[in-house]
Amino acid sequence: MEYVHNIMNLKCSGCVNQVTKKLQGIEGVSDVRVDLELGLVRYQATGLGINEQVLTQLIKLGYPEVGSVDGIAAAGAKAKSFVSCAIGKMTKE
Repeated sequence: MEYVHNIMNLKCSGCVNQVTKKLQGIEGVSDVRVDLELGLVRYQATGLGINEQVLTQLIKLGYPEVGSVDGIAAAGAKAKSFVSCAIGKMTKE
């Protein structure tokens, strides 16, 4: 099944690289595509609970789904996204 999420804090190709790599590492997730301009992540998922695992991973990386966090949590997510972005830039293949 295909899932599409509008996510926060996508800034550059480093962000795209990190999100793509981390989501592809989740068993049952395939065909990950991140649209930087639109702030969308699309992927295929098979199995129960995979979508929830993806959403949890996105929060850990600092790229939560739009509307899922606010206030202090949103500020924390933004800070995490800068770290993920830097890692994505350094590990770009």
